[in-house]
Amino acid sequence: MLVWLMVMLATLVGLFYLLSGRDNPLASLEGGELAVLAVFGALALLYVVSLAGDYRGRALHALRHAGIWVGLFFALIAAYSYRDDLSQVARRVGGELLPAGTPLPEAAGEIGDRAVRLRKHQSGHFLARGTVNGAPISMLVDTGASTVVLKPADAERAGIDVSALTFSTPVNTANGMTFAAPVRLRALGIGSIVLDDVEALVAKPGNLNESLLGMSFLRRLRSYEFSGDFLTLRG
Repeated sequence: MLVWLMVMLATLVGLFYLLSGRDNPLASLEGGELAVLAVFGALALLYVVSLAGDYRGRALHALRHAGIWVGLFFALIAAYSYRDDLSQVARRVGGELLPAGTPLPEAAGEIGDRAVRLRKHQSGHFLARGTVNGAPISMLVDTGASTVVLKPADAERAGIDVSALTFSTPVNTANGMTFAAPVRLRALGIGSIVLDDVEALVAKPGNLNESLLGMSFLRRLRSYEFSGDFLTLRG
């Protein structure tokens, strides 16, 4: 009996806070949202009233079930009021569970902005799982590369005929000087950020192990920022 009295008391305290607190979370809700909550509240009240007839002579059982439903109702209000905070928590948890390089939605800084976060790979580098001409391709983020560079296999996956390319552009790689073929990518996307007509190179076969997300993509963004284990791109 004492336990359920405490539950009811906690519910009443929560109600007082929601209705009279200085930082009232309900204050941010619009009229339509408050109307929806009012309907749910009325239904919950009707259910509680119906318990009086079903549990006549069993006050303890009625109190127990009423406390459960009232508690669930206010838990729903709290979850809805703090939905933005809970959404951020869910994104952070999801970021830890998804493979490194998977673009995670991030809150945009300005209206019209699109932003994504990339988590650092265990190798210490940042990978970006994106699309080139609609084809899924994983790239290594490289701010030292002046352009996007695709390895031949990724270029073919993106619909580029590698056999028809002319490898005439000299480039410096970790293995020394080599040659690459200049191309224009119809579209390159990382999550919600998609850029059209991106300058790129296709590396000569056998000279590149990973495609590179270079500055021809990064410099066209509004900003990119490294912070700890995350890289935030804003388009």
